[in-house]
Amino acid sequence: MPNIRNKLSVVGESLLGLFYPRLCPACSEVLYGNENILCLKCLSEFPRTGFHLDPENDMARLFWGRVMIRNAAAFFYYQKGSRFQNLIHEIKYFNQKQLGILLGRWFGDELTNTSFRQADLIHPVPLHAVKLKKRGYNQSEQIAQGLSQALGIPMETNLIERVVNTDTQTRKTKYERWSNVEGIFRVTKPEKLINKHILLVDDVVTTGSTLEACATPLLALEATAVSILTLGYARLR
Repeated sequence: MPNIRNKLSVVGESLLGLFYPRLCPACSEVLYGNENILCLKCLSEFPRTGFHLDPENDMARLFWGRVMIRNAAAFFYYQKGSRFQNLIHEIKYFNQKQLGILLGRWFGDELTNTSFRQADLIHPVPLHAVKLKKRGYNQSEQIAQGLSQALGIPMETNLIERVVNTDTQTRKTKYERWSNVEGIFRVTKPEKLINKHILLVDDVVTTGSTLEACATPLLALEATAVSILTLGYARLR
């Protein structure tokens, strides 16, 4: 009986795939049965940064002289116009929750033997309540959930609050990005963060201004350390 059920399940999945094929979120090609998240071509060409292996990586350098980050890393290089940009867009704008979780878990698997594993808790960079209500979800929370599952580190979502609803950073200069986010975050439950090592999680880092603004009130707490993880790292031109 179990063998018959398994065969029927396989047949059912095959028929379902004819009408609703699984697509690679990077290149939109159909995924075959042995492919998960990305097709084999995109998987082989996935632009990993390897930043977690180098404490003085380009992303960590973004924060030097600005805010005292313990460590920082991104999973892959984010380049506008590339097919891997689609991964962030699917998570950020189309509520592809499982994709965010799977990529976060995939990234977390690479971090298990690094100092990131020593953090006490994971916290996504929060959205303002107005934007959260409009969008319906926080994409950084999905990524953080996957990281939490892979690393075995608890995730919190309500210890930091975004108190100012800023406009988009996309077309702003480096200075405009910094001034646009200055003072927009506050810690809501400092007693839970004192003497803790916190992993801040976001989707993409460009200038680091938002993450700097989020880390600043955390680092004002007694004996608190902050590390940063993002899925994408956008090179500044």
